[in-house]
Amino acid sequence: MAKTYDVVVIGGGPAGYVAAIRCAQLGLETACVEKWINSKGAPALGGTCLNVGCIPSKTLLESSEQYHRLQHELGAHGIHIEGVRLDLDQMMARKEDIVLQLTNGISALFKANGVEWLKGHGKLLVDRQVEVTAQDGSVEVVNADNVIIATGSKPIDIGAARVDNAEGLIVDSTGALDFRTVPATLGVIGAGVIGLEMGSVWSRLGSKVIMLEAVEDFLVLADQQIARDALRQFKKQGLDIRLGTRVMATEKTAAGVKVQFRDKTGDHEITVEKLLVSVGRRPNTDNIAAPEAGLLLDERGFIHANDICETNLPGVYAIGDVVRGPMLAHKGSEEGIMVAENIAGQHGHLNYDAIPWVIYTAPEIAWVGKTEQALKTEGIPYKIGSFPFSANGRAKAMEAAVGMVKILAHAETDELLGCHIIGPFASELVQEAVLAMEFHASSEDLARTIHGHPTLYEAIHEAALSVHGRAIHKINT
Repeated sequence: MAKTYDVVVIGGGPAGYVAAIRCAQLGLETACVEKWINSKGAPALGGTCLNVGCIPSKTLLESSEQYHRLQHELGAHGIHIEGVRLDLDQMMARKEDIVLQLTNGISALFKANGVEWLKGHGKLLVDRQVEVTAQDGSVEVVNADNVIIATGSKPIDIGAARVDNAEGLIVDSTGALDFRTVPATLGVIGAGVIGLEMGSVWSRLGSKVIMLEAVEDFLVLADQQIARDALRQFKKQGLDIRLGTRVMATEKTAAGVKVQFRDKTGDHEITVEKLLVSVGRRPNTDNIAAPEAGLLLDERGFIHANDICETNLPGVYAIGDVVRGPMLAHKGSEEGIMVAENIAGQHGHLNYDAIPWVIYTAPEIAWVGKTEQALKTEGIPYKIGSFPFSANGRAKAMEAAVGMVKILAHAETDELLGCHIIGPFASELVQEAVLAMEFHASSEDLARTIHGHPTLYEAIHEAALSVHGRAIHKINT
């Protein structure tokens, strides 16, 4: 007889494993189905994010930034170092060790909270049954009172550049995290978050990076004033970013990959040693449900879900990258907590208007809330306050005085509508604005909050003061 659980979670990434742990904390008998096999051939939790996404990419970003700082930035501090040498094998080993530590940590958390890990591919059947197919082909069927689908996303393929990570010439983000030598030239199709982060890593380590982006505007989801500043900074760093450029075909050659592309001036061709395809991601919902289960998906593979992430099937939920909204790990995690608490009879809630976005380049880019262009489109009256890091003492001391903080507040109520940052530790600074927006704070609330001196957070304070022309350390206009 099939075993029955209160909750079965399909997927062990940031959305799924968090949902499973929270369900168990709330006293629900919980199992989590995950099929991931890591680079050592062993089953692993954590999904794309921990194994080949957020964690390894941020680890390499940190390592490459330290290497670049040693080579190019410490001279301004009066520190001169000779003989700096890159040990790429050690850098990669450190990345893999951190990934292993964190994925093993999730396994330990499962044991501590009583979550049962069912190793294999999960598939929804009728009446909330879940079929689990192990790596050896054996099949087990379990019953669930509730099912949470959290199978994440995978890179979008394009016909003009077929990815083969094993070969290592044309790769996706997974392959770009595993180069064993620094390519002399790296082509990147797509200048979005993944392309910029991976391009930054290999540029700092010595690659000539050429980025081919199909759209005319840079970072279309970001506030365009911030995006323009970012484009200037990245070009100064040597990233060759070409907008309005459509890749037509690729060809593998003895020299690497020949890339044919078209822009407003005509057809062109370049040859690069390696090519990264990073044109976005799509929901990983292939074979997620038997046809007779009746799960409703749209034409792009997203699962239909309501405001509390329940699908068209009672007791079946979907969270993270497989449903509407930004494909962000922290968004999926919070959806997992919301669903777990609602299943347990509590009142789970998620404020989709206060989800932070982060790009871990240098300078970092982060934002929360509405962009200026969105406010204009929606006809919402607003005021702007801004402050440059060039006038911030801590940023000066760090030799990182580039970028700015931009705050958008409602022109009538003064409620904080958005905060956009490009600069040092933007990923950390934006959290103050996230908290403020969660409590529906005004720019005046931020302006009247004492901020320590000297800190980077003073830039947020000054930007809030600037909304009403009261900034102290810049000329108000």
